Amino acid sequence: MTHPGYDLLARGGVPVVLAPMAGITNRAFRRLARENARAATDGAVTGIYVTEMITSRALVERNVETMSMIATDPDESPRSVQLYGVDPATVAAAVHLLVAEDRADHVDLNFGCPVPKVTRKGGGSALPWKRGLFRAIVRDAVAASADASRAHGRDPVPVTVKMRTGVDAEHLTYLEAGRAAAEEGAAWVALHGRTASQLYGGEADWTTIARLVEELEPYGIPVLGNGDIWTHRHARRMVEETGAAGVVVGRGCLGRPWLFGQLAASFTGRDVPADPGLREVAATMRHHAELLSEVLGPETGPRDFRKHIAWYLKGFVVRRELRQGLALASSLEEIDGLIAQMDLDQPWPGEVSEGPRGRTQPGRRVALPDRWLDDPDDLEGFLAGINAAELSVSGG
Repeated sequence: MTHPGYDLLARGGVPVVLAPMAGITNRAFRRLARENARAATDGAVTGIYVTEMITSRALVERNVETMSMIATDPDESPRSVQLYGVDPATVAAAVHLLVAEDRADHVDLNFGCPVPKVTRKGGGSALPWKRGLFRAIVRDAVAASADASRAHGRDPVPVTVKMRTGVDAEHLTYLEAGRAAAEEGAAWVALHGRTASQLYGGEADWTTIARLVEELEPYGIPVLGNGDIWTHRHARRMVEETGAAGVVVGRGCLGRPWLFGQLAASFTGRDVPADPGLREVAATMRHHAELLSEVLGPETGPRDFRKHIAWYLKGFVVRRELRQGLALASSLEEIDGLIAQMDLDQPWPGEVSEGPRGRTQPGRRVALPDRWLDDPDDLEGFLAGINAAELSVSGG
């Protein structure tokens, strides 16, 4: 009998997971990624694509925006939702809602977000330092999923964990947290090979992923690796070097949704599609903008697309006024007119477009609650104000 985490990976067809990214992994982008994976595998592979980070409190309170963020397409399977929270009871209630109302086939718990508005409340990558609280959240989330699944005649919806190596080099948590997650019933553990203090700077330390694979081998639980996967070659190398059961891809797919087609082909032994020239990139841009217009509306969609322009055009020769125009476009018609003015007969730029993209901030001191690092078992004061520590908005 295989571990439930491997069964979940098998449902996607390949051991590739789209990392939750605020403002990015909405329904439009997830659809675009799935389309590329299916096109590269003759429709055989879908992959696993996780929503933006959803705040447990906002979900339990049925915040309108949050409820729209967990919406999925009819053909989206498995449906994956990532939850953030610092209160075991609130996280459990959110998991119960997702399972009882048949809104998810997989729930991921966020213990990896390094942004100050999350860590200063004791959440994200700060939380595993408080080992008892971490264990309680995982335990209660898994129990809530099992209870709601049983009550509705379903197999237990798997709950997984995504985390970083620790708060900083002096406060590493990943081995103890990984064991706790396995012991409390998590279906897999995904590890980003950076501490919270590193943010997105420097290089991810893949040796920590290999160390966690070794640590959790007795539990039979899969470990997924995350960090610095810019191409399908990086993904295969990570698996080979670390022994990870799969990969979680974040910034590497920004402006490159075809990466999921390349990953799907690589992991299934098919010919890997070549990187596209500007003509194909422009067609993908237009399609992405159209999907955003369908999901977010004809006014919001084109505006939301603006953030993707620099990523899509990285390395290509495009006049500054055209780049600026696309970054200000407010309709599909404007986008069409600007694309028509580009020199589309350009090949893929090569390495210049294959490196780091998105956030690359260097490290800095982590924003934390007062005296957070004094004692990993001391929660006095924090528990009293735990409702204030819960974010009330989703998206990271």
